Amino acid sequence: MPRTGTLTQKMALELLGVGPCYHMVNVLADLDQAGMWSQALAGGEPWPQLFTGFQSTVDWPGGYFYRELAEYYPEAKVVLSVRDPETWEQSVRETVWAVRNGDSPGRLLASARAHIDPEWNAFLQMIDALLWQGTGTFAAGHASAEQLIDGMLSHNEEVRRTIAPERLLVWDVREGWEPLCDFLELPIPDVPLPHINDRVEFLNRIVDGALESLIAWRAVQATIDPATATEDAAGEH
Repeated sequence: MPRTGTLTQKMALELLGVGPCYHMVNVLADLDQAGMWSQALAGGEPWPQLFTGFQSTVDWPGGYFYRELAEYYPEAKVVLSVRDPETWEQSVRETVWAVRNGDSPGRLLASARAHIDPEWNAFLQMIDALLWQGTGTFAAGHASAEQLIDGMLSHNEEVRRTIAPERLLVWDVREGWEPLCDFLELPIPDVPLPHINDRVEFLNRIVDGALESLIAWRAVQATIDPATATEDAAGEH
């Protein structure tokens, strides 16, 4: 699930040789991919297109489809990453939740970008469908800390019920390399498990991306001759 050290997991899996590892940052770097995830939400199976060249996936969107991916890739192993519920809720509230809810600068900038960037708007619609609306993970409620935590715990229990025990590792990144390497039957690297501050990385990507788009849009607007724009609009009528 998001905010369980998924960038650390991505780096760890790639160090172990089971990368590249697909993560939400891949979607942020190529917003066209949001359309394929929307196909998956509608019942499609765009897995070969999405995962060509990848050996693993962590975080949403992939984690949302753990059941479908486990069936499509029957040889794959499944890692359920866990975290203390209270610290997890606070992290989600300040990042993933705040992009689409509340009145934080990040949410306001993300929403403003959606008005001028169709690809970003499609990305936000995908996020809403994965998390906050319809069949999203937290669609039943997310206003309170208890609701978010209940959604996370329910998801974790569902994974435990769904995936065969011999195929599943429940792992907290604070446990380090050993449980993960034992599960994957790989040697423990002679370097520490990487620690990535994905909260800062997440917020930087959201805010910086929005600012860049808005600045570029403003530069274009500044080159438009108001008189020409008025004539064009009159001609359209």
